[in-house]
Amino acid sequence: MAMAMTMAVLCLTTAVRVGADDVVDEDSPGASFIFGDSLVDAGNNNYLSTLSKADMNPNGIDFAASGGTPTGRFTNGRTIADIIGEMLGQADYSPPFLAPNTTGGALLNGVNYASGGAGILNGTGRVFVNRISMDIQIDNFNITRRQLDDLLGKAKAKEFIQRKAIFSITVGSNDFLNNYLMPVLSAGTRVAESPDGFINDLIIHLREQLTRLHALDARKFVVANVGPLGCIPYQKTLNRVGDNECVKLPNTLAVQYNGRLRDLLIELNGGSDGTSGLPGARFCLANVYDLVMELIANHQKYGFKTASVACCGNGGRYAGIVPCGPQSSMCDDRQNHVFWDPYHPSEKANLLLAKYIVDGDSKYISPMNLRKLFKL
Repeated sequence: MAMAMTMAVLCLTTAVRVGADDVVDEDSPGASFIFGDSLVDAGNNNYLSTLSKADMNPNGIDFAASGGTPTGRFTNGRTIADIIGEMLGQADYSPPFLAPNTTGGALLNGVNYASGGAGILNGTGRVFVNRISMDIQIDNFNITRRQLDDLLGKAKAKEFIQRKAIFSITVGSNDFLNNYLMPVLSAGTRVAESPDGFINDLIIHLREQLTRLHALDARKFVVANVGPLGCIPYQKTLNRVGDNECVKLPNTLAVQYNGRLRDLLIELNGGSDGTSGLPGARFCLANVYDLVMELIANHQKYGFKTASVACCGNGGRYAGIVPCGPQSSMCDDRQNHVFWDPYHPSEKANLLLAKYIVDGDSKYISPMNLRKLFKL
């Protein structure tokens, strides 16, 4: 669970006949391969024995595609990945990898590998018992990659992945919230490893993960930085800060990590001279931290009444301790809350954030916005 936002993007596919009944015409939206945590999980955790689940009411109460039935999305409606897909013309949401119908022609729309509680490090989120870490998510994409070879033929599959698919990565927040900053469970880690050392481990592992995806023919990437973790209802309740305050340490760690992430993506893009990096790759950085801070600081300007109190949850001043579920309290004015639950934004907040990411300037998405990346 995290305040980092992640971005699903789609591209147009060429006409490909994949079977007698499966035809993708050249005007069909194409593949969005989504990796990350609960901010973009579309239901993979429904198939796990885990404490990180959203397949119960009132989650999804405003999700029109399901008629308000929970789907495993950790919000009241659409995730930011869903909304960005719609804005760029995707006909259907990328299905969860673990769903039994994620096979055949459905793969050409993309696949969602994200898992609530997941992190860059394999040990992150162990408090939830089960989750699908980034390393395993990439293993799962490797399975999809082989299925695409069988579906399209090796040459067409490689072209499809390299030219017509975009890879969205939203991960890192849980490595702080449910690892380094986890009360009691992380005390030993923080004693043994400095913030610099921990963040360095994250960057090393993320570089390896992005390199693995590149080796599997991924070329177009959108990577979200970590949002202002100290401003979510969970942290504000836990640390008993004022309505207009955020917790300092989580935000300091996020800013430090985000600086290292920016440098990593510049490096993988080939640096200023374009002579190094991963060949043929294009990495875009989504500046979720500044986006969310803008929304929180000026929430009334965007039509919200509160940027502190969770709509669905229980515990403390900000309803920030107990996650959203059947026994939770739920507000009557969901449109007025930036946060749906102690960790995740509401659909209305996701909609506003998506607009900046798709069509915004370099303050929020660089070196180009998603609409421009979509057209490459």
